[in-house]
Amino acid sequence: MTGPKEDTTTMRTLQGLENSSSSVRLRAALAVGTTPDPRFVDKLIERCATEPEFPVRDTLTWALTRHSPSVTVPRLIDELRSERAQARSQASHTLSKIGDRRAWPAITRALLTDADDEVARSAWRAAVVLVPEGEEPELAGVLATQLGRGGRATQASLSRALIALGEVITPVLRAAATDPDPRVRQHAIATERLRRDPDAGFEFAIEEAKRVVALGTTSREA
Repeated sequence: MTGPKEDTTTMRTLQGLENSSSSVRLRAALAVGTTPDPRFVDKLIERCATEPEFPVRDTLTWALTRHSPSVTVPRLIDELRSERAQARSQASHTLSKIGDRRAWPAITRALLTDADDEVARSAWRAAVVLVPEGEEPELAGVLATQLGRGGRATQASLSRALIALGEVITPVLRAAATDPDPRVRQHAIATERLRRDPDAGFEFAIEEAKRVVALGTTSREA
């Protein structure tokens, strides 16, 4: 049972999370994470869906990781079905930080291929963290369907996710390197180059892959 003082503090914190000042919202999120309380979980998740400032969103996620997964994970899974793209993206991101594999079934093919790039990128990161042992090849196959998608940042995110899965990506990259779509071929070749030489950087890898595709050679010949 809480007293008047605790109720006043709780109300002040909840109001702080919705304050027009980002610095006030940040302090409120820090306070919630410092002293976790299940009563704040719904509000934290609600704010994640609408918070415009990255530092505040990041702190909201941190605050959620400070609470029991038994409380946060089911509610975050519900957010993955939200019509709001930011809600789906932040829920995936937070689940990847929590790392509770009970969330794995919620990382669906639909989420991994979401039309919104930020949602898909967050889902790729979460999938790599949460995938159960033995299911990596199937995940690699789904991720490979996204090769060639989006701009450099999106492609770099996908390459990192694929590389994190290890050797299981070799056959899917080999197949994609002969895809009719030159963007898919470039991305597959760049990912393989980055896997062999992580220090090369994605920009260098993709430019080299473009050269290879333009010359009509294979990734093995390059």
